[in-house]
Order: sequence, then C-alpha cells, then structure tokens
Amino acid sequence: MKPVIVTGTDTGVGKTVFAAGLTAALGASYWKPVQAGLEEATDREVVAALSGRPTLPEAYRLKRPASPHLAAETEGLRIDTARLALPQVEGRLVVEGAGGVMVPLTREISYLDMFARWGAPVILVARTALGTINHTALSLAALRGAGCRVVGVAFMGTPEPEVEDSIAQICRVRHLGRVGPLAPLDPHSLSRAFEAIDLPAIEAAL
Repeated sequence: MKPVIVTGTDTGVGKTVFAAGLTAALGASYWKPVQAGLEEATDREVVAALSGRPTLPEAYRLKRPASPHLAAETEGLRIDTARLALPQVEGRLVVEGAGGVMVPLTREISYLDMFARWGAPVILVARTALGTINHTALSLAALRGAGCRVVGVAFMGTPEPEVEDSIAQICRVRHLGRVGPLAPLDPHSLSRAFEAIDLPAIEAAL
C-alpha cells in the first residue's frame, strides 16, 4: 500500500475536489476517516462520482456539520483513534483529512497528530484568495513541526502567480500546480485540469 494524505489550509478550499482528481490520476482508492455532516452529498460520494475509483467506508459518519470532536459529542460519542488506522488496500490510497491541519478529532488529539502517526507523505491544498500566504505558512510550519513529510502545495482557484510563487519561495515548498474554477465540475473537466498538476513529483514521493 502507498498512502498519500490530502489536507487543507482551511475548510472549503477545494480539498475534496483535489482529492478526487488525485485519486483518479493515481488510479488509487480513497478514504476519508471521519465524515461530519450528512445532509448534503458526502465527500466520499463526491469523490466516487468524480473519480470513478473505489472509495472505502468512513470509520465514523456523523450527522452534525462541525469539527469531528463536536459532531461526535453531539451524538454522545468519542472518536477512538484506534479505528483510524490506515486501511490496507492494493496499490495507492488517497486519505483526506477534514478542514485544516489542526482540526480536532477529540479534545486531546488533532488530525495533525494522526498525520504524524500515519507517517505518509502529505499534500497541502490551499486557495489562491487573499490570506492564503499566512494560512499556508502556518499549516506548513505545523506539519513540519510534527515531523510530517510534505510533498508540496497544490492551489485551487483563479491564477495568482505572485502569491503562489511567494509561498513556494518563502516557505521553501514545491509548487504542485493549480486547479482553476471548473464549470461544469465533472470527471472530464477535472481530468483536464489535473494536466497542470505535477503528478511525477507526487508519485516519486509515494
């Protein structure tokens, strides 16, 4: 098994769309350990529709759209991190976190702790909008401080070459490419957009 983790600088940055494109491009399986929020299409359902690849059942499916620790507490649960061990699959596995790097799974353990425990390479997804330099730099500092191996940063949104290049240079991180706004968002448009992603660099890290 060759896992890779996809995390983001924040919620709503396009992490699930990127994970779907990566899953398809790598011919991988997909797993999101904890799904919080069930009223709309789940991330697993979105990735399955966009990638056409196998998706694994979540360890936890929680109704409330909130931080996993709060969503679990609402249902009288406490997330058992023993259930979050990476599943064994043939080939590659794309693992998607929730929200940003420091999102708590319990009041003691964050996703960052799990990333360090899993020991798999990490791709950080960032938006190109205002504020992304700060959010990306903080996220990279946290990942590196926890000993995570960062493959690079992938951007989502309209082109902002000066911002993207600043992040790559100031943070000393690989620019993995950018996926622009997709309308319509479907498997074909996502596949075309991923032609701009540095897949050889990602594959070399697995």
